Amino acid sequence: MNNTTPKLVEKKYLIPFILVTSLFALWGFANDITNPMVAAFQTLMELSAAKASLVQFAFYGGYATMAVPAALFIRKYSYKSGILLGLALYAIGAFMFIPAAAYQEFTFFCISLYVLTFGLAFLETTANPLILSLGNPRTATRRLNLAQAFNPMGSLSGMAVAALIVLPSLISDKRDAAGEVIFHSLSEAEKANIRLHDLAVIRDPYVMLGLLVLVVFLIFVFTKIPQTRGEGVKVKTSDTLRRLWHNKLYRSGVIAQMFYVAAQIMVWTFIIQYADNLGIDKATAQKFNIAAMALFLTSRFISTFLMKYINSRRLLMLFGIGACTATLGTIFIQGMVGLYCLVAISGFMSLMFPTIYGIALEDVQAEDTTLGAAFLVMAIVGGAVMPPLQGTIIDLGSVAGLPAVNVSFVLPLLCFSIVTWYGWKAFKSN
Repeated sequence: MNNTTPKLVEKKYLIPFILVTSLFALWGFANDITNPMVAAFQTLMELSAAKASLVQFAFYGGYATMAVPAALFIRKYSYKSGILLGLALYAIGAFMFIPAAAYQEFTFFCISLYVLTFGLAFLETTANPLILSLGNPRTATRRLNLAQAFNPMGSLSGMAVAALIVLPSLISDKRDAAGEVIFHSLSEAEKANIRLHDLAVIRDPYVMLGLLVLVVFLIFVFTKIPQTRGEGVKVKTSDTLRRLWHNKLYRSGVIAQMFYVAAQIMVWTFIIQYADNLGIDKATAQKFNIAAMALFLTSRFISTFLMKYINSRRLLMLFGIGACTATLGTIFIQGMVGLYCLVAISGFMSLMFPTIYGIALEDVQAEDTTLGAAFLVMAIVGGAVMPPLQGTIIDLGSVAGLPAVNVSFVLPLLCFSIVTWYGWKAFKSN
């Protein structure tokens, strides 16, 4: 019996692993330059928090729409074809920000993000199962956690661009001595001029991103991606769906993933609103978002290391308990301590997505992996549904004597409770 620990990434897979891992950073950038745009559009377009959060509905709705078609496309062709089509759609969505800014239509921006995330759905449906398959199954969940660690690097870059370039350049966020936004008191002509300037500021990073994506597209055109176990095998979709449905661990994993993504998006989207309630401007508030992401990244590497010694299912349960505790602090502790609790949640979120993903696919047959991955990506729809609901709560102003923005984090608390339950169920069944 060989007890030798297998390599995390074998030499023959190293180059494809590095290139596919770069995609995690690429969609991380898009995710987290978009989050602060909710608050920017809320002021600039004079929208309610609920309507402004339709940015997230469009963004994560694209995942829900395209995940299954992406899986069927990949099953028919190849992982490489899925990556190339994903990058192409990504670039098209990014370049659509040019006419969106010209027409100054909030709906046009939402459509642009919707198309952009068609591309991200292809990339996530491809990259996650591909990383799992590039090596020994025993190290698959650790390998995915390592690859996913580069996602927050992209996220930090997106946040940094938002905090250092976009948000400070927004004229619409200028405040008076009392800390009140000046924009709402201006004439319509003054507002129109500011809107023209600020929408161009929002547009430019997406255009630059589109150009970068085209470069990555060309690199993948000339890169050989190895065929993996189960790729190219002809299987009836109905048979795959039946097997997936009867796999309790997988089925519960899809549900847990949906609630996890919902929690993640709510936590990162509404940090700015939480800070705003404390009188902190958007540019400064975004620095708390960056701190949250830095903690998320650090914790991701720590949790990947811990998985060498602690069962990933147990670790998921423990991190879920930590997230629930920090969220309770966010709700009931007012002032800066509550904001610090909100930032701390990110440290506990770090391992959740890849660990749920890996656990859910552990007992899935190789030929079912692509479609199985698609439903786990489709579960990202939680990020589309829940933020508008949280925005509706925030619009109430106050609830039971507490700021409504504090109370709104009851929704992430519910989500983390479900993730914790999944970790416990998975650990008990192990």
